[in-house]
Amino acid sequence: MLKNAPQSELMQLQPTILRFTKMLSAVLQLDAEVVDADLVRIAGTGPYSKFFGKKLNTSSRIFRYILETHQEKVVVKSRTDPICEGCTNKGSCRETAFLGVPIMLEDRCIGVISLVAFSEESRERIKENVQLFSNYVQHIAQIVVSKVLEGNDKSDGLDQVFSSLIENMDQGVLVLDENSRVKYGNQPALNNLNITLEELSHAEINIQPLSFHNNELKGHQQHIISLGERQELVVGQFHDVRGHQLFLMAFHQPNKSLVINEPEPQFSTVIGECQKMRQLKTLITRIASSPSSVLINGESGTGKEVIAHAVHNLSARSSQPFIAINCAAIPDQLLESELFGYVKGAFTGASNKGKTGLIQAANKGTLFLDEIGDMSMTLQAKLLRVLEEREVMPIGSNTATPVDIRIISATNRDFAEMIATNKFREDLYYRLNVIPIHLPPLKEREGDVELLIRYFLEIHTRKIGVCYPGITIEAMARLNAYHWPGNVRELSNLVEYLVNVVPEGDMIDVDLLPPYFEQAKIARPADNAKSDDCAMSLEEMEKIRIEEALNRLSNRKLVAEELGIGIATLYRKIKKYGLSNH
Repeated sequence: MLKNAPQSELMQLQPTILRFTKMLSAVLQLDAEVVDADLVRIAGTGPYSKFFGKKLNTSSRIFRYILETHQEKVVVKSRTDPICEGCTNKGSCRETAFLGVPIMLEDRCIGVISLVAFSEESRERIKENVQLFSNYVQHIAQIVVSKVLEGNDKSDGLDQVFSSLIENMDQGVLVLDENSRVKYGNQPALNNLNITLEELSHAEINIQPLSFHNNELKGHQQHIISLGERQELVVGQFHDVRGHQLFLMAFHQPNKSLVINEPEPQFSTVIGECQKMRQLKTLITRIASSPSSVLINGESGTGKEVIAHAVHNLSARSSQPFIAINCAAIPDQLLESELFGYVKGAFTGASNKGKTGLIQAANKGTLFLDEIGDMSMTLQAKLLRVLEEREVMPIGSNTATPVDIRIISATNRDFAEMIATNKFREDLYYRLNVIPIHLPPLKEREGDVELLIRYFLEIHTRKIGVCYPGITIEAMARLNAYHWPGNVRELSNLVEYLVNVVPEGDMIDVDLLPPYFEQAKIARPADNAKSDDCAMSLEEMEKIRIEEALNRLSNRKLVAEELGIGIATLYRKIKKYGLSNH
């Protein structure tokens, strides 16, 4: 571009357009680029975030086509599309899909806004949402043209564009000032918070991440929004724009508002509010300060180590070591040396420095012995001596070392049967079972499945580093109805799987669940219980509901809003149920 050449209309507004472009990219999770009528790059993200003000030096056939025809262009099969024929950059092009929209000022095309995919996953997102994305980009183009170029007061014009964009976004948006005070919220945000604009202007509002680790991640995360005495759980993310912070709410929010009580730190991982879990928490609080041994009994996968940690954290030993070992996972000979340690030269292959055993390492703290029912009779006798004498004898040593430990053990075995068949010492059992704790299986914990799902969604999205997804009422009903033979461990593994496979920005729906969830019987009202054979399946009910909404409403976006699902989910279900003619 010539040094003294006049700037185009778009280049004069470059900072504003750059901010819009970054916001567009963040909302749609795709890279974006804006060029003017001279093919000068005005703004861009990802690979296009450099060389603003420079004319494109590679082939620009698609941009030229849009500028000349004033028509949008979609390419979902790059390199094979006719418009790519003869492109000099074709061999090295990494773009997998492209959606370009002209920026029209009256009858002139003053530039192009484009969305670009660089992976197969992003390509599919453009392919499946062409009309939705096109409408969204066209709307932004209209705002830029109609608002930025009107009036002589440019700064006021920019503020109008900024406000208009936020007002017309489908996502909830809160605008915060430099002191993190909320100045404004658009209508979707007000709906999510169940508050009016006037109430918002007078309310004391505080936004805090649900987990302190959330700030380290990109994408939507759970936040607690405090509005005076009331609290709401909202999924969203922060963006810095023009000295302000924007809090962009995700399309998919938790199904209901929550009054969130700050959990006690020691129970932060003991998730459950059913009667049995409340009784268990009360028991843990009472026995935590005691030095007596605890035996936790429960099915595999119920979370016995989590309960052991809670007992330790509530005790006076919480600042001392918590040592855990799985007795079933380690061969018997190795388990002995791990527990009791050994001195130099105790046996062939022993370290010449000796080794401190886990019992000694847990001194002043807690030793957790998981699956203790798998311990051999020989080791049981040695462990009994430790409990009786409060001292440990390393292998090969003649000197006992005093230890002060609390033993918490766990099993899913039937001790009565094991004692009767001489597979477990009765005297050791009574030493371990001073305080018995029974951990109920997940199928007996009514109402806890949903709490655990929300908890594991938070854990696994943070671990993987992806956006927090929504979950449909139908999918939650299936998960609640399932019998969970693998208990909490199975639920955690399933949620981790779902977090990996759900499309970004979409909701977890029944069609993402493994096939065996189709057999889960959904609880029905008592009146319908006698006519199960005639009752409609969940899918049939859903199909009728969607079909009725499609026939009644003229706009699919309105259908998605009424059904409480994302537009991408709606299109997927329309295809699934063969409703594309509606």
